[in-house]
Amino acid sequence: MSAMLETPELPAVFDGVKLAAVAAVLYVIVRCLNLKSPTAPPELIYQDSALARFLLKSCPLLTKEYIPPLIWGKSGHIQTALYGKMGRVRSPHPYGHRKYLTMPDGATATFDLFEPQSEHCIGEDVTMVICPGIANHSEKQYIRTFVDYAQSNGYRCAVLNHLGALPNIELTSPRMFTYGCTWEFGAMVNYIKKTYPQTQLVVVGFSLGGNIVCKYLGENQANQERVLCCVSVCQGYSALRAQETFMQWDQCRRFYNFLMADNMKKIILSHR
Repeated sequence: MSAMLETPELPAVFDGVKLAAVAAVLYVIVRCLNLKSPTAPPELIYQDSALARFLLKSCPLLTKEYIPPLIWGKSGHIQTALYGKMGRVRSPHPYGHRKYLTMPDGATATFDLFEPQSEHCIGEDVTMVICPGIANHSEKQYIRTFVDYAQSNGYRCAVLNHLGALPNIELTSPRMFTYGCTWEFGAMVNYIKKTYPQTQLVVVGFSLGGNIVCKYLGENQANQERVLCCVSVCQGYSALRAQETFMQWDQCRRFYNFLMADNMKKIILSHR
């Protein structure tokens, strides 16, 4: 009995468990914050042309190394949570007018039109036709921030509201937006061309919107008339191949798959 009392091994075991738990937590933090990822300038793939040289000269940030904010700046998860969901401390609220367009099949397409707040730097009439990401619309914070910045630099902005995405707009036909349908975006662009016959267009698409705008421009050469350029931001080029990535557990990718599917279910059920 006395020998057993003289060998206090249980606290040592607990200390080992605590040490292992601390090490596991530190490992998860390092992985989630992506702290071991080195910083580097972006890889640019382009064809040598006058436009490419002009862009490189006008946008020196394209060739500079990205210096992220300390601790959390390398984590895409935290950036998505802080900016994508919470937005800025004071997100801008640009003022615009909502337009309604009746499609041939009875669907009601909507987009918001924002007039420029200053003169454009080249003194010309330029309109940005913007297609948001999946299930998004003009009221999302990242769209509001982008529109506010574009307005202040002399651009008119037309932002498509994906069919069925706005909670206060009812569907008038038995369909909602899809990955490949360009009908609503095309109707918005045609409205802008007819209403502002002198305007030039800058086509902008975010994520799913990047797929739609690129598909729209490639469907018919007439769709490229009066288009100065197209900017595709964070476009997923293959939904099927991307789905394979979203089914993986590494870097919590499958969690995003669940969130996007749940958001789509809510939109569909809201129109049942």
